[in-house]
Amino acid sequence: MSQVLQSFIGGQWIGQQGAQALRSAINGATVAQTHAEAIDFGDAVHFARTVGLPNLLKLDFQERAQRLKALAKYLGEHKEQLYAISAHTGATRADSWVDIEGGAGTLFAYASMGSNELPSGNLIHEGPAFPLGKKGGFAGTHILVPRGGIAVHINAFNFPIWGLLEKFAPSFLAGMPCIGKPASSTSYLTEAMVRLVEQSGILPAGALQLVIGSTGDLLDRLNGQDVVTFTGSADTAAMLRVHPNVVKNSIPFNAEADSLNCAILAPDVTPDDEEFDLFVKEVAREMTVKAGQKCTAIRRAIVPRQHLDAVAEKLQARLAKVVVGDPSVEGVKMGALASHAQQADVAERVALLRQSAELVFGGGADFKPVGQGVEGGAFFQPTLLLCQKPLHTDSVHDVEAFGPVSTLMPYDGIHEALQLAARGQGSLVGTLVTKDPQVAARVIPVAAALHGRLHILDREAAVESTGHGSPLPPLKHGGPGRAGGGEELGGIRAVKHLMQRTALQGSPTMIAAVTGEYMRGAKLIETEVHPFRRYFEELQIGESLLTHRRTVGEADIVAFGGLSGDYFYMHFDEIAAKDSPFGKRIAHGYFVLSAAAGLFVSPAPGPVLANYGLDTLRFVKPVGIGDTIQARLTAKRKIDRQKKDANGVGQGVVAWDVEVTNQLGEVVASYDILTLVAKKG
Repeated sequence: MSQVLQSFIGGQWIGQQGAQALRSAINGATVAQTHAEAIDFGDAVHFARTVGLPNLLKLDFQERAQRLKALAKYLGEHKEQLYAISAHTGATRADSWVDIEGGAGTLFAYASMGSNELPSGNLIHEGPAFPLGKKGGFAGTHILVPRGGIAVHINAFNFPIWGLLEKFAPSFLAGMPCIGKPASSTSYLTEAMVRLVEQSGILPAGALQLVIGSTGDLLDRLNGQDVVTFTGSADTAAMLRVHPNVVKNSIPFNAEADSLNCAILAPDVTPDDEEFDLFVKEVAREMTVKAGQKCTAIRRAIVPRQHLDAVAEKLQARLAKVVVGDPSVEGVKMGALASHAQQADVAERVALLRQSAELVFGGGADFKPVGQGVEGGAFFQPTLLLCQKPLHTDSVHDVEAFGPVSTLMPYDGIHEALQLAARGQGSLVGTLVTKDPQVAARVIPVAAALHGRLHILDREAAVESTGHGSPLPPLKHGGPGRAGGGEELGGIRAVKHLMQRTALQGSPTMIAAVTGEYMRGAKLIETEVHPFRRYFEELQIGESLLTHRRTVGEADIVAFGGLSGDYFYMHFDEIAAKDSPFGKRIAHGYFVLSAAAGLFVSPAPGPVLANYGLDTLRFVKPVGIGDTIQARLTAKRKIDRQKKDANGVGQGVVAWDVEVTNQLGEVVASYDILTLVAKKG
């Protein structure tokens, strides 16, 4: 008897009675069944709100980032369990790597970004703050705070693990408990992954729930603080987007939909160029990786008409070498489609495309996948089509066969190539293969209007390129129009998308108190103790030191020039300097910076361990010979990254606001200095 999958709802695994049979894509045998028991979505939402949300907000950004890192490591340690199950989805080991280790890698990426880019606490100050009045008593800024809601993530069948984890990671960092609903056909792999997550004990209770089967009335139970994300077909996205409760409560809805992505071979590339082979290789790879079941796959290969035959010939030769069959058999490079329903759907759509396109490769006449029992599998031969008149044919720009299928399209002139690309009506990604930077500079700004990501491929990039079809955590994933109009990933942008942005007005002192970040004009804390003598825990935001003064002499300029090798005329040529906008010789900006450090640094060993950078440096006014400078050092921001050095000493990051003024009280230099500060405990 096959396994009955279970939903993880309210901290419990639910499901005993089998319902829908889920078949292996390799041999057709039943792998698992969805469960027949109805899910109480009221209980799921209540648990997320009353248990998951408080548990997540007990942690701050830094602590949640640590949990993501620990979870990524745990899944990596148990990945072979997932690889064994993933084989039933028709995926090769390489395909599964993208899903399984790509998912864990996304957790690692967001753990790192959270640790390095997010503050302690649960509020992001999206500054800078700025004055709103002339006297400095009224200011404004923006903050981001947790929405106080839950995230419902509805995913497609093609990436059962990565699809959930790439949505979960930023949601978890943003403080939102998640309810994930995978596509049923491959949900057995998602369920196995969520069981590992639950067994790890790393996530707080209520952080992640799993729905096997239908979402029932789940969307009816959401409110305006919640969010819904969806990955799948454009038709389903359109239906969910206008769900009455989603519309009524203005629930944010993010869609990442299938699109007819393209790759353009630029006219500057000839069959003798390395870039020509790169284009052919990229199209063939996108046709066969995951058996073409990627929302980012190349569906339209747009090539100069004069090179059409050469491209077709090389693609035919490459596709002919692709061994299709059971991935456990040595030498197999492409597995099956994820389900028999998917196999039928692809066949139907290829038949539609063939009404206006000719067959270049494939067709299935002599197609026999490799392996035992594969006759019951969901295999489909790589299929290359050719549309001779793509500007006058609608179907090749409207019908997507979500499998190992691509259509060649000839063009005359780069303008026509851009017209063809635009016929996709919005795409997740497009590739331009060129060896001419001027072609890229011309094509990309035009193509960018209808593409979420653009990949420029030449021999230089090819050495490290992750490929046309690979969304990466630091880069936005999503696209306009047909592609859904949404955004996922994109680094910390994804976290901010899931938070509430609020404009904040008030006095500098009040804004500093709310944001946990000093702004100029706020009340200062001045004590007898130098701020550099404070341990991380002891230091208060706003703690400040006004230094003694220093008068800049000609000897300082000469000495600094000799030390640095900077003999710019403004510092040394009296006559030329008089003709400059400043009308006199001035000190080096970096001398002012160094002199300010000499004014505020406490030289004895102490809690301040290292200076590792400057931010927002501006030289505001010149400092001339005879001017007197003074610095004010103020603790601006503290971030506890929960880290220790090699000796086990805890440390945090402190950003200091530095303002250097002259004898008239005018600001001459302004910047933030970043330091590592030891903890006392």
